[in-house]
Amino acid sequence: MLPKTPVVAIVDDDRAVRYALASLVRSLGLEAHIFASAEAFLSSGEASTTSCLVSDVRMPGMSGVEMHEQLLADGLRPATIFISAYATPAVVSKASANGALVLLPKPFQVADMKHWLSIAIGSPLPE
Repeated sequence: MLPKTPVVAIVDDDRAVRYALASLVRSLGLEAHIFASAEAFLSSGEASTTSCLVSDVRMPGMSGVEMHEQLLADGLRPATIFISAYATPAVVSKASANGALVLLPKPFQVADMKHWLSIAIGSPLPE
């Protein structure tokens, strides 16, 4: 049986960011599922099959950090990469304390995202 392709869930209220990240993720041979809000992701039922979560921090409604805390409370611990144009020291500290891999400031370099995705899925990705 073939190994299952890792699923990367992308949660961002910015449509352009969602689609650009999904394109990058798919170009790396991973499966990308996109969501416009934390609430949409949490209600999708896909959290339990997500290998890696890439989420904006600041979104209308529930924040990315609040969503991550809900996942932890539900016993789910997907490898998490936060992205934000508003990465305050308090947000970075909270995300780190909750076990996120990294908080990348927007705009981030593609090489940085690829690096953290490879760490998240535990496997090198194509160059």
